[in-house]
Amino acid sequence: MDDKGRGSTGDDSDHADPAFEALLAEGAAVPTEGWDFSWFEGRATEERPSWGYAMSLAGRLAGAGAALDVQTGGGEVLDFALGRAAPKAPVLTVATEGWPANVAKATALLGPRGIAVVASPEDAPLPFADATFDLVASRHPVRPLWEEIARVLRPGGTYFAQHVGPRSVFELVEYFLGPQPREVSSARHPERERAGAEAAGLEVVGLRTERLRVEFHDIAAVVHFLRKVVWMVPGFTVEAHRPRLRALHEQMKAEGPFVAHSTRHLFEARRP
Repeated sequence: MDDKGRGSTGDDSDHADPAFEALLAEGAAVPTEGWDFSWFEGRATEERPSWGYAMSLAGRLAGAGAALDVQTGGGEVLDFALGRAAPKAPVLTVATEGWPANVAKATALLGPRGIAVVASPEDAPLPFADATFDLVASRHPVRPLWEEIARVLRPGGTYFAQHVGPRSVFELVEYFLGPQPREVSSARHPERERAGAEAAGLEVVGLRTERLRVEFHDIAAVVHFLRKVVWMVPGFTVEAHRPRLRALHEQMKAEGPFVAHSTRHLFEARRP
């Protein structure tokens, strides 16, 4: 990949581009709370996994008595799935979330359904008693805490989740950060996660993976994405990465959308 602009600290004001500056400002101004990606319509696209996680979750919820959604974000996926599961939704459903802005957003969305959203850091033990739930779900957890998941599941209970896989959108990550070491690029590998689940005493009964095309159509979409998905380019700011953003803006004008690929896996495990 072209390294043009990496490490440059020069002032590019004498090459002012009002369209570029307007796009930067737009991408920097969009709120990042929750996991609603509707702003990207017309600005970026991502193929969706063929298994349709939210609808599949609705079916699982319809058969559960007590359910937990871990790292629920703004509650959007859980809200959708519960709407499709009604009137067979679980008698008890709760959710956890670690980011305060998302806790507030999820509470506002899920509260009318009678669902409590518990503020809980992503790496903290789950604040529930042993064997409380017959379904634990999660969409894109930062890191699944397998021992905690196994602990709060009832015997015969199921963990059902969609995880982000290795090297997801790494074309964009490496555009800004350069080639990443193997231990970084191979993180979130589904077979590693299978081993982690089995070590915690869970039986993995389903594991599907897909690689999906992602397109960014303008630099505002790139800026908003990197502000929203903060672990992609840690500490990302417009000013710190302005030279690379300008180079990418020019590349997209000349060549069309920036293409990357996401990886997803559908994970199902059962507590014996």
